[in-house]
Amino acid sequence: MRQGSDGQAVIRFRAAGVSLLLAHLLLVGWLTLRPLDVPWTTASNLHPLAGIRADLSLGPVEAARRIGEGLLLLAPLGVLLPMAGGRLTVSPWASLARTLAAGALISTTIELAQTGVPGQVVDVDSLLLNTTGVALAHLLVVPMCRARLRRRKQERVRVAPRLRDEPGQGATPTIPRVGIAP
Repeated sequence: MRQGSDGQAVIRFRAAGVSLLLAHLLLVGWLTLRPLDVPWTTASNLHPLAGIRADLSLGPVEAARRIGEGLLLLAPLGVLLPMAGGRLTVSPWASLARTLAAGALISTTIELAQTGVPGQVVDVDSLLLNTTGVALAHLLVVPMCRARLRRRKQERVRVAPRLRDEPGQGATPTIPRVGIAP
């Protein structure tokens, strides 16, 4: 989908992906990196799954809300990052690996940036939940959308008139080489 007659469509698709990606990252930055005016803060959680276990002990409704927030915060990146890339024909595993790596790096950056924000603390479980959310969104949406777009592109190619059916005009004329003058 990178080249060909769909060039303008690809540019618009990628531009929309980049614009939505930047808007989402600004929203995430505003939500996660603004100072909180609280009288006390909890200690940093550096033990994997300890925060999730604590959330589960609060009851099913509160646990679902907290875990859902962690999964949904960066989940749109699972769709927006491949959309900004604009590739239709790519290995699904390579696409998932690139998207997961980018999502994990963005989540890590946010967690590390929170160390300098009053009222915010580092939580390794947020990193795990955010990355899992990116992976789930990617797996649920991207392969299906790419298959649909490839199918639509193939249908347009079949419907378009073929230029090869025109009669040939003969051999291409050639110019004999001319030697270099003395």
